[in-house]
Amino acid sequence: MRDDLPAAHACWLVEPGRAEIRAEPSREPAAGEARVRALHSAVSRGSEALVFRGEVPATEHERMRAPFQAGTFPAPVKYGYASVGVVEAGPAEQIGRTVFCLHPHQTRYVVPVQALHDVPAAVPAARAVLAANMETAVNALWDASPRAGDRIAVVGAGVVGLLVAWLAARLPGTAVQVVDVQEARRAAAQSLGAGFALPDEALAAAAGGAGEADLVLHASGSAAGLATALRLAGFEATVVELSWYGSRSVPLPLGEAFHSRRLTLKSTQVGHVAPAQRSRWSARRRMALALSLLAEPALDVLVTDTAPFAELPQVLARLADEARGPSRTLCQRIDYPPA
Repeated sequence: MRDDLPAAHACWLVEPGRAEIRAEPSREPAAGEARVRALHSAVSRGSEALVFRGEVPATEHERMRAPFQAGTFPAPVKYGYASVGVVEAGPAEQIGRTVFCLHPHQTRYVVPVQALHDVPAAVPAARAVLAANMETAVNALWDASPRAGDRIAVVGAGVVGLLVAWLAARLPGTAVQVVDVQEARRAAAQSLGAGFALPDEALAAAAGGAGEADLVLHASGSAAGLATALRLAGFEATVVELSWYGSRSVPLPLGEAFHSRRLTLKSTQVGHVAPAQRSRWSARRRMALALSLLAEPALDVLVTDTAPFAELPQVLARLADEARGPSRTLCQRIDYPPA
């Protein structure tokens, strides 16, 4: 390791419930590689909270690996997948470009050029941290196959749920309603073109026949939210499950009207391009689409919290604790020190 190379530091989960900033080895990029200086990253509140608490099931250790993860679950592990930075070394045509990379929280890192995705000029770097969430939302809608004019319910007003609602509300004739236990999420949902209801309000409307959904997407990460999603679904409707529960067991109300309404419960996961698109779309093309969609300034409402990189261990602890119940935080952005 050369002494004159720029220093690098990364956030590591040392043991479940405790993270720390560690120095990382530095090196020059080899042929076909680039060194990126991070500008911002984002914390995925769902998966990173599970990782922080050590709740990744042993059966999922390999499938849950992030592209540039170091270490293994439960710990020590370097985890994360939403980094935006600027290329400072590598191929001449790459230097100076703002890029998105599925990389853990780290000040500088060297990766293959093919792992970098150009951030469009119309997308500020600070908003580009939403790219992984947008990619998940796009894939979920591909799996859901909404139709023009559908009545669509999105249960769970987190970042992914609100992005799904924003995308769905742009389809011709759709009526999109976000359902969440936090009244404070109403303004964000409405600013993105969707309606909003508390669960009791939504269920009362559905019981009266006015609110049954043609399509329901569930993204609350809670068993109660999934039960609400099933109860909102109309006859022969589909409920698409976006949440991932780690090692938790989730009870399902498959009695009641589940069979008589002939409901379909379907999973979606961003690790594979949705089957309907897979023959024509690569993961790289899907990410380019997700980044281009972030040109909309209205999406800034989703970035509710910021913190400097040095405070990331404390931020992770707070978010992991808040993930057990309602939280005011939507997207938590981490800001890195200047060069």
